[in-house]
Amino acid sequence: MPPLNLGNQQPRIPLDADQAWRTTAARAAGTVLFFDFDGTLAPVDDDPTAVRPAPKVLAAIEALAPVVRRIAIVSARPVDFLRDHLGGLTGVDLYGLYGLEHSHSGGETVTEPAALPWVPTMAELAELARAELPEGALVEYKRLSVALHWRTAPQLGGAVERWGLAQAERLGLKVQAGRMVLELKPPVDGDKGLVIGEIVRDAEGAWYFGDDVSDIKAFAALRARAAADPHFFGVCVAVANPETGDEVAEAADLTLDSPAALGDFLTAATHHLT
Repeated sequence: MPPLNLGNQQPRIPLDADQAWRTTAARAAGTVLFFDFDGTLAPVDDDPTAVRPAPKVLAAIEALAPVVRRIAIVSARPVDFLRDHLGGLTGVDLYGLYGLEHSHSGGETVTEPAALPWVPTMAELAELARAELPEGALVEYKRLSVALHWRTAPQLGGAVERWGLAQAERLGLKVQAGRMVLELKPPVDGDKGLVIGEIVRDAEGAWYFGDDVSDIKAFAALRARAAADPHFFGVCVAVANPETGDEVAEAADLTLDSPAALGDFLTAATHHLT
């Protein structure tokens, strides 16, 4: 198994991944497994609509779901997108748009009421972005947010960021930076750290797997829970990549090098937990 990445904070977990899973096995019924989607469960693609989970990932999650307390996907994607791309996976909670939407175990999608008035603003912003941004920039409209991508035209990064920041200031929006993307979203409380902090409030343990700077807030939520309760067992795992550099890896306890490696890692974990 990969070694621990010690980063800036000393992990509170055993010194290798096998030991960490064995510790989790003793409290599996009280443990939550959290996953980001893009760059974690699925490789990042030039076309954000074309991504698919890496091999072995969905089968491993399906095997783990009955033996842990909860499994949750926490993503910048809308819930409907996650549902469509998870291959009929059941018994998993979906938190979309940084928590502004959620669906529990295949149930209906519930939207944060405070975000709904911003739907027209986001639709207008997406139209404006398509009209004003240079060719090569990709505008992804998500109903409650607009993501501005420059993956296929890296030279446009500066221009896209400047345009997005100006629009955020004009409209009073929040900004979330990511891997060659800038996302504009309503000024409503909702991020991965808040989602994770709420769910683990009475959990015995949790693992969080993520690859981007937005996932650092989720890592921080697990650290805070562990600081408040020495019995809580939290593990932060970074799916490392050159686009986010060392920032995410250094915030984690453990690093993997790709979504494919995560598939293998989770498959091995099933032997400890099932």
